[in-house]
Amino acid sequence: MHISDIFAKQRRTFSFEFFPPKSPDAAAALFDAIRELEPLKPSFVSVTYGAGGSTRELTHDLVVRLKQETSLEAVPHLTCVGHTEPEITGILNRYRQVGISNVLALGGDIPKSLAAAGFDRSKDTFRYATDLVRHIRSLNNGGSSPLGICVAGYPEGHPGTPNRVREIELLKAKVDAGADCIVTQLFFDNRDYLDFRERCRLAGIKVPIVAGIMPIVSIKGMHAMADMALGCRFPAALLRMVARAGDNPEAVRRVGLHWATQQCADLIDQEADGIHFYTLNKSTATREVYANLGVTDSTALRS
Repeated sequence: MHISDIFAKQRRTFSFEFFPPKSPDAAAALFDAIRELEPLKPSFVSVTYGAGGSTRELTHDLVVRLKQETSLEAVPHLTCVGHTEPEITGILNRYRQVGISNVLALGGDIPKSLAAAGFDRSKDTFRYATDLVRHIRSLNNGGSSPLGICVAGYPEGHPGTPNRVREIELLKAKVDAGADCIVTQLFFDNRDYLDFRERCRLAGIKVPIVAGIMPIVSIKGMHAMADMALGCRFPAALLRMVARAGDNPEAVRRVGLHWATQQCADLIDQEADGIHFYTLNKSTATREVYANLGVTDSTALRS
């Protein structure tokens, strides 16, 4: 189902993100988690994508398996890095052939391993997500099965664009090029999301803006989040709660789940267009947040 149709049917969406497994054991563990999350009836699930060939085929394989073996609506990520126009078009055609209706278009970062090897982007047809969105939209205009297009947003600011005014201008360019919705990077202070949403609306960005949430489950995980999100901000109140938990891993986990639950409840109250859970390929934290909210599946949270 096209992402615009999903939003037309639902007051808000609830969705999950997975990354492609790199071994048979990891694949089995991921599908165990997916089977546990499937009864929550998410609006869609996204699948990440590695630049430079690191997980491209794995992404495609996972997306196809999700389509064939589950009831989930898969939204694969697609980046500009390391691709020519024919390659991008070929990937999009492959997705159409297996019934995929949407993609999440990203500029993409060069992996450290490729950067160290002197990776040259001069052969890349598209340098920015706006160019990729525009290309997908051009293919949609000539096809019978138009793909829905999601793009990324950054409530705390894009790390590559310190100028926050310019950042919103670039985001609007992606929307004007044809993006149907925005999925944000993870954040821990809802005020960042609410301010970001208001600045988007002031700039004339009218598409749905889905909030990215990742529950903290460990101290190590907090550091990994900061690295993954290129410097996400942990509010002082959250840090105090984690500090009080001390070296008790279960106490830290409970703090993280409580914080994420409160975030989600407030986002619902604040009429967020959707909530996107970064699952790290596990189901427990997401299922517990749902339980804390007092629901058994996403349909109860959409009205």
